Amino acid sequence: VLMPLVEVIKGAQTSDEVARRAYDFVKSLGKEPIMVNKDVPGFVVNRVLISLNSAACLLVANNQYSIVEVDSAVKYRAGLPMGIFELQDFTGIDVGYLVGLAVAERDPMLRVPCPLIEDLYKKGWLGQKSGRGFYEYKGGAYERANIPREAGEKVDLVSIFAPAINMAAWLLRNGIASREDIDKGVKLGLGWPKGVFEFADEFGIDKVVDALNQLYSRFNYELFKPDPLLTQMVQEGRLGQRSGRGFYEYGAAGTVEFKEIMLRKEPPLAWIILNRPQRLNALTMTMLEELSRALDMLWDDKEVRVVIIRGAGDRAFSAGADVSSFAGPLHTYYFFLYNRRFQEAVSKIERFPKPVIAAIDGYALGGGLEIAMTCDFRIATERSEFGQPEIALGILPGAGGTQRLIRLVGMAKAKELIMLGDRIKADEAYRIGLVNKVVPKERFEEEVRSFAMRLAQGPPIALTYAKYAINFGTQVPTDIGLMLEAAFFSMAVNTKDAQEGVMAFLTKRRPEFKGE
Repeated sequence: VLMPLVEVIKGAQTSDEVARRAYDFVKSLGKEPIMVNKDVPGFVVNRVLISLNSAACLLVANNQYSIVEVDSAVKYRAGLPMGIFELQDFTGIDVGYLVGLAVAERDPMLRVPCPLIEDLYKKGWLGQKSGRGFYEYKGGAYERANIPREAGEKVDLVSIFAPAINMAAWLLRNGIASREDIDKGVKLGLGWPKGVFEFADEFGIDKVVDALNQLYSRFNYELFKPDPLLTQMVQEGRLGQRSGRGFYEYGAAGTVEFKEIMLRKEPPLAWIILNRPQRLNALTMTMLEELSRALDMLWDDKEVRVVIIRGAGDRAFSAGADVSSFAGPLHTYYFFLYNRRFQEAVSKIERFPKPVIAAIDGYALGGGLEIAMTCDFRIATERSEFGQPEIALGILPGAGGTQRLIRLVGMAKAKELIMLGDRIKADEAYRIGLVNKVVPKERFEEEVRSFAMRLAQGPPIALTYAKYAINFGTQVPTDIGLMLEAAFFSMAVNTKDAQEGVMAFLTKRRPEFKGE
């Protein structure tokens, strides 16, 4: 078995004791089980996937979007490991077509004919294994389809995901599986960065219902008729993150009740605290998903101008990935997908539109250092230690260490730190340019807060443009980087903040930037 997820299915005659033993047996194998309380066609994960695929296929078949546009949107904006059509090419068009027929025969609700898949099946274009499916292939052992990042910018993700959310609501309302197991299923079984209910709360339940009504009116398939649970949630005002309650509970400030991080807002600052002090704040997929979700919440929060990431306790920022989370066999391909999710969660800091400071007190090792390196600034206490020790485990950095360390300290020192796996002290980290500032332990929070407040007084729009020009302009040839700089400069000049800055300079007063 290649993937970590196992769905444990209770039949009509299965006792609770037998189901529990099966569940425990799966865990003893190092796998992650979810309990499916009733034997329904497609169980949990495939029902959600079929619903997602059906919507995407119909929207493409009816010329609302192209295949590449849909795949680009779900990969680069929603964070799925593969595009919807790319995944079908990988698994095989024949597999998807025949499984779809078998499931629909048992459950008419899932009977949503997709002319695209049927046409490819009849032509014998079965995906990568035949050299052609939704995309064309040249015959490599594992080729990736060419899907441009910018192609999916105009796709309405809610309309793509709404049927999958609708199916998840049906599963929950009918007692097929719990909220937690359904979300766990799509994250482990499909590699989604968030659970289907987490996506729903982020989109807004009312927007999901609106999208379903449009699909149902247009195509008249039962799969698209809003589930009573969703309509009830809208009537009760349980709309997701923005209302404070959806499938999950949210605090008054819009913060999730996180398990492995803490989010503390102190406008104009926000603190994200990696909260596993008993494990030196070692990183798990749950922690990274929660970090990603916290950044999403702060993305366009006008009260917050600077974000600070730090570790809980007094021993570590983060000592790296929790190696116990790698227990159990994992096929190379699925480990690749797992690692890409890790990279995407970390890289979101680099794309975040506001300045982010890594406040480091103690160890910043492995993945912990990789998180710190994606931040815009690093402030460390004198006792802190840094390193990329992965080589001692027979592996190498996997969340950006081989790329970002070079940019900060140069090729020679980066190779030394990565290939020897040595740790360095804070003063050495400052000397080579890995950290911006080293401060005494007793003045740590004061120094971090002071630095953050200086940033918060700056012009928010210009700071975003400057961050993007630096982060992304250095990844392309100099001429293109200069063009990017000129474009951002021209946009910044036309802001009210720029006018305020000039007037403040002329009248010899401190500017008051409003982000306008």
